Amino acid sequence: MNVLTFYIVREVVKGSLVAVILLLTLFNLFSFSDELKDLGQGGYNLQTILWFLTLTSPRVFYELVPSSALLGSLFVVGAMANNREIIAMRGAGLSVAWIIRSIMLAGLVLVVVAVLVGEFVAPPCERAAQLLKTTALHDGVVMRSQYGMWLREGNSFINVRKILDDGSLADLRIYDVGEDKHLQRVTQAERAQFLGDKQWRLEGVKHSEIAPQQIFAGAQEQQAWRSGIDSDLLKVAVVNSDNLSLYDLFMYIDFLKQNNQKSQSYELAFWSRLINPFVTFVMLMVSAPFVIGIGRGVSTGARIMMGIVIGMTFNIFDRIAGHVGLVYDMNPMLMAMLPSTLVFCCALYAVKRGS
Repeated sequence: MNVLTFYIVREVVKGSLVAVILLLTLFNLFSFSDELKDLGQGGYNLQTILWFLTLTSPRVFYELVPSSALLGSLFVVGAMANNREIIAMRGAGLSVAWIIRSIMLAGLVLVVVAVLVGEFVAPPCERAAQLLKTTALHDGVVMRSQYGMWLREGNSFINVRKILDDGSLADLRIYDVGEDKHLQRVTQAERAQFLGDKQWRLEGVKHSEIAPQQIFAGAQEQQAWRSGIDSDLLKVAVVNSDNLSLYDLFMYIDFLKQNNQKSQSYELAFWSRLINPFVTFVMLMVSAPFVIGIGRGVSTGARIMMGIVIGMTFNIFDRIAGHVGLVYDMNPMLMAMLPSTLVFCCALYAVKRGS
């Protein structure tokens, strides 16, 4: 790596890191404002909010890297163009392809950092953040194990084995413990439907009353159950693509397919995660036409504004493509790759036309 290549790589990486720090700070400020509405609910205090934002920051950082690469490159390389540094480089015999290659090398550094954070740091931090917020809001004890999710509510210990797509529970067990710490009652239900206002309807109920000398068993088709458990508390047991690494997503998709369950949303998340490094290179390629050979009389501010508009348009188009693919049951890999491929080809065409 020669001096000029190292210079461009260093400046683009530096500009992108500054951009991601600013964007992350701005995002967390908005998130902090949004979280304040739950302040004081249960044990959700200011310290918990700050911890929650800290734990969600790695995921946000990972998602912001492509946009930050676009902004960093526009700022840095745009400044080089305005200062005639790009003209001097080309006058010294360096081609546009060489300059773009140097920018892409900076993108490679950003991609490596983003992948390490997104695959090894963000998923466990996101799970911890979700668990922290949920348990604080509901003052509950939540634990996940191979036997499902366990919750404590007063002297009752609740075991949820399955959570269905409609939010209802299946294979539910409730263990009621007396003041003497002895088990008094066991209730098992095939299904539990949330009715609102802390009211649940248990279906296919079997219960056992445990006395010192004997056990009384009974059964009911339906039974009312009042509990503070709601859909928010149960989110900690729902598999979220943000909580999974690429490998875990692949294994979970395979599990869903083997059990004949819907996996399209997780497949879309998998392919989106897989091509996310490519999106960073796409954003860097988008920045190239605005600073190399195109609109030399255009100010840096105008270039940045045009780049931001294109970046925002890309994000909107990417989200729309994903949702359209899910609604119309299209190939998840195709819908995840389509926006990035189209934008990359357009940027490549613009560079060739302007060089």
